[in-house]
Amino acid sequence: MGNSFGLLFRVTTFGESHGPAIGAVIDGCPPRLPLEPADIQSELDRRRPGQSDLSSPRAEADRVEILSGLFQGKTTGAPLAFLVRNTDHRPSAYTEIAAAFRPSHADFAWWKKFGIRDPNGGGRSSARETIARVAAGAVAKKILAASGVEIRAFTTRIHDIAAPGAALENFPSLAEVEANAARCPHPETAAAMIERVKAVRAEGDSVGGVVECRARGVPAGLGEPVFDRLDADLAKAMLSIPASKGFEIGAGFGGSLSRGSLLNDPFGSANGQIRPLSNNSGGVQGGISNGAEIRFRVAFKPTPTIALPQQTVDTSGNPVELAARGRHDPCVVPRAVVIVEAMTALVLLDHLLRQTARTRSL
Repeated sequence: MGNSFGLLFRVTTFGESHGPAIGAVIDGCPPRLPLEPADIQSELDRRRPGQSDLSSPRAEADRVEILSGLFQGKTTGAPLAFLVRNTDHRPSAYTEIAAAFRPSHADFAWWKKFGIRDPNGGGRSSARETIARVAAGAVAKKILAASGVEIRAFTTRIHDIAAPGAALENFPSLAEVEANAARCPHPETAAAMIERVKAVRAEGDSVGGVVECRARGVPAGLGEPVFDRLDADLAKAMLSIPASKGFEIGAGFGGSLSRGSLLNDPFGSANGQIRPLSNNSGGVQGGISNGAEIRFRVAFKPTPTIALPQQTVDTSGNPVELAARGRHDPCVVPRAVVIVEAMTALVLLDHLLRQTARTRSL
C-alpha cells in the first residue's frame, strides 16, 4: 500500500534506512534495452552520502546488484529487480529516540498510523529509501534518452541565497551542475551557498532550499486528464520525496500576481511545427505537455534532525529533550537534485508509454 509508483512503468520499492538493504522491482521495463550495472551506479554515486562536506558522513558505497530481468546485458521484459546493501548502519545512534518523537519527523505520525515504528534512522520514512527511486530513474532516463528526452535538475536557492534568474535561463549541462557541491550551475552563487551551509552546520542547525528541474525534448501530448494530468503526477512525484514541502510549475505562485494578458503563452509556427512562443505554463497546458521545455521547482524544508537541543515528548507524553547523534545532511537540497531527476524520469516515461500505447496502430 503506497509503495508502488507508475502505471505501465511501475516501480515498487522496499527496505529501511538501517535494515539489510534497499531495493526495488520495476515491472513494465521494455525488453532488449542495453543495460549494465554502471548505468545505474553512475546515478547512485551522485546521490550517495559522504560525497562532499555538505552531506552526511555516512560511509556507504551504495553498490547496486541487479537480481533479475537482465540477460547478456539486455533487459528481458521480466521484472527488473535490484538492491543496494546497507553496510554502515548504526542503530545505536538512535537508542535515545526509541520512545521519543523527533520534532518534524515522521515518528509520531507513523506510530499513530501503524501502532509501531522503526526508530533506527527513521526506518521506511528515511530519505535512504530514495536509493531505489534513483536506481529506477536511471533505467527510465536511459529509455527516455533514446526518444530524445533530457532531464536536468539543479539547485537555485539554499536558505535565502538564490541564483539570479537570468543566469539560469539556458538549459545547464551536467558538468555545470556537478561542478560544485551545491549543484548550482552559477559558480558565484554556489560558493555563497556552500559557505552558508558550512556556517549553519557549525551552529548545529540546518537549512532548506529549492531545486529546479527542466526536461527538454518532451513530445506534445503526454498527460491523462482529468485525474492523471502530467503536472499533477509530477507534483505527486515531487511531494513524495522526503523533506519536500512545495511544488510549482511554470510561473507558479508568482504567476498569480500577473494578468492574463501578460501570462498567456501565444502560439506560433516554425519549421512547420506549432509551438508556444513563451513558456509561462512550464510546458504543460490542460494537464498535457505542449512540446515546450517542462520547467518546475520543488521546495525542501531544513533537515529536521539537528544538533541543537529540541523539546519533545515520549510515548507516554512525558517531556524529553533531544539532540541528534546520528549522521545527517545540514541541507538536503544538493542530494535531492538527483532524486528530483529520477522521479521526473519515472513520470515522463510512464506517460510516454501510455501515449504510445494509445496511438500505436494495431
